[in-house]
Amino acid sequence: MLLLWTIMKCSKIIEELKKQWPENFALSWDNVGLLLGREEKEVEKVFLCLDVTEETLDQALEWGADMMISHHPMIFSAVKKITDQDFLGRKILRMASEDISYYAMHTNFDVLGMASLNEESLGLKNSQVLETTYEEDGRVEGIGRLGELSRPMTVKELACLIKERLCLPDVKVYGDLNRMVFKAAVSGGSGKSMIKPALDLGAEVLITGDIDYHGGIDAMACGLCLIDAGHYGTEYIFISYMEEKIHELFPGLKVKGAKIQFPFQTV
Repeated sequence: MLLLWTIMKCSKIIEELKKQWPENFALSWDNVGLLLGREEKEVEKVFLCLDVTEETLDQALEWGADMMISHHPMIFSAVKKITDQDFLGRKILRMASEDISYYAMHTNFDVLGMASLNEESLGLKNSQVLETTYEEDGRVEGIGRLGELSRPMTVKELACLIKERLCLPDVKVYGDLNRMVFKAAVSGGSGKSMIKPALDLGAEVLITGDIDYHGGIDAMACGLCLIDAGHYGTEYIFISYMEEKIHELFPGLKVKGAKIQFPFQTV
């Protein structure tokens, strides 16, 4: 059911988000849901971001946001003190003083959203879940996807295709650029833990982010090429996708996404 109020309670927005991306699909170590603020807060403006940084918080406050929704949780572990002496405390204090309600949807979205978005960006065919995290009554969900590329191509061709599809300035490649590949795995975000599932399922190449030196050379030794498109590069699609979905679910609400800005530069 579409919710048509121009101003609505935060709890009503969360109720619909939970229907679309249930919190029980999040992994056990994660921290999702309403992490700060009031459920009964009246919301007119929703601001979307990948991470709540001081920069994205500035953008939200300047716009007059009532609610922020991020992919990565701002709060992961227990907070023993909240002061203006550290960056997390400053953000919490600012959000609380401005009466912003803050909701995070992380691995529940990875399972029920990001995996499909990454799959679509590569145009994979005959795909399957890369690592199963949920299985019930024939339904299988999980992190990442494994499938066939539209045609066999070299690792270099695939790397260039990823740069184009994800609008990236560069990617990092582990493996022979001239090797022909057809069976590919993809997992947005930090995907070192997806190397073993990709190998187990016969992938020839894994597209992900945050690959470290030893992970890269070990994967090559096992016959798996890696294309590191970056944590931000493989997940910032969350912002535009959720902007479209919020408009669809709550037509009367004002929605704005954070500026797309890579957190580092290569010089």
